[in-house]
Amino acid sequence: MRFAANLSLLYSELPVAERFEAAAADGFRYVEILAPYDESPEWYAQQLKQCDLELVLINTPVVSPDYPVGVAAQPDARSLFQDAMAKAASVCRATGCTAIHVMAGKTDPRYSREAQSAALHDNLRWASQQYPELVLQLEALNTTDVPDYFYSVPEQVAHELSAMGVAQAGMQFDFYHVVKEGLSPAEQVDRYFPFIRHVQIAGAPDRHEPNVSQDGLMEGIQRLASGGYTGYLGLEYRPTETARQGLSWTDPVCAQKLVVYHNATI
Repeated sequence: MRFAANLSLLYSELPVAERFEAAAADGFRYVEILAPYDESPEWYAQQLKQCDLELVLINTPVVSPDYPVGVAAQPDARSLFQDAMAKAASVCRATGCTAIHVMAGKTDPRYSREAQSAALHDNLRWASQQYPELVLQLEALNTTDVPDYFYSVPEQVAHELSAMGVAQAGMQFDFYHVVKEGLSPAEQVDRYFPFIRHVQIAGAPDRHEPNVSQDGLMEGIQRLASGGYTGYLGLEYRPTETARQGLSWTDPVCAQKLVVYHNATI
């Protein structure tokens, strides 16, 4: 398991151009960026190269103000979904990133859940054929922070993934959203491990640094490790002060050799 710094949240106090160097100075090798669309894909690729960083995850962009949290499960937005995927894929081509969080959007009272599921499945099947090199990830977002999002718990994501049968699609598992929904991280990891492609972490309820001795977080991380998860653990939280000052929470995780930094176990 490898730490990945979420540049959008972890270094939000800095101008975007300064976040890459800050992450590298804090010892990170891998990074996530929620929305790398304010500059050209080549610009992001250059920043990453200069700081010897690898981009491991981005989100699909907001392509319409009518759909601020995605369009993948919106039956009337197929062309918007294709536009979003094209923009995300262009960033991936330039930077070498291979994983995209495909944002589904909210439930829409104009459509049945079955109709929205069908749209989601059709869109991801199209994307898997159009961009076979990319991993397409779906993430449950808790009902407090993102009311009415199309799925709020891992069970719902697993259901959609099973029904669509897209081999390159998987679950983006976030401990923060799991805890906010009152679920056990360890139990959810055990139950849905076969679907998990990427993991993120933050402390509930305020999305600051996680305390791994609370909410079953350490047990959840241990279950990932024991299950053979070798992907990334994305630090997707807002530091109480600065990123560097708050990184002490990683000490007990590193002490148990559950993660690697710069390809070397701490």
